[in-house]
Amino acid sequence: MSSSSSVPGPDVPRIDYAGEGLDESAVAATPWEQANAWVEHAAEVARSRDDVPEPTAISVATVDSSGAPNVRTVLMRFFDERGPGFVTNLGSSKGREIEHEPRVAVSLTWPALYRAIRFRGRAEPLGRDEVEAYFDSRPYGSRLSAWASEQSEPATGRDELERRWAEVSQRFPDTGDDTDVPVPPFWGGYRVRCDEVEFWAGRSNRLHDRIVFTRVGDGDLATANAWRRSRRQP
Repeated sequence: MSSSSSVPGPDVPRIDYAGEGLDESAVAATPWEQANAWVEHAAEVARSRDDVPEPTAISVATVDSSGAPNVRTVLMRFFDERGPGFVTNLGSSKGREIEHEPRVAVSLTWPALYRAIRFRGRAEPLGRDEVEAYFDSRPYGSRLSAWASEQSEPATGRDELERRWAEVSQRFPDTGDDTDVPVPPFWGGYRVRCDEVEFWAGRSNRLHDRIVFTRVGDGDLATANAWRRSRRQP
């Protein structure tokens, strides 16, 4: 039996999370104000630094029909007082799983800023008007890809994807108009109606700050009396 004292896992340097932390005195009155401030700050930093790529990338966790967890990273395309939102092929694995069990968890993580936000709640379908307005704002190639990809289904190879993309480009030629590619009937999105929002801020010696807003009443993320604030141990 080996007597090696090496620690299992990848050999990576340890980092002391020397962040600003998050003291109760600095926390905004509502989860919307706090989350929006952090998202805007991350977006601002991303414009001048290379270590905060895709500042609105979110991990979306669901469970399948057997109860097994699943997680993937997508872009947060909607964010307001109602909660974070994203788009997808409704027939994808995430779409099927949300239809079966709408309770989800979503996280925004900015390692270089020593910050993260966790949202827990229920995924609710976006209104069709919101979906269409966002779809029409996408670049032409991205709109085509929504038609070309049977998201989450098996693919025989890269050639199949390129062939399907070429076919839909012939079907919907680029006219320079935002509506030259219609919204696919199988394409939509979800907004998370949150029941809990946690703000994580890294601190030295792993004594991180975790400030949590828990729903206690009706209202959106900006409704102060709908939330109770507390602290969790790191």
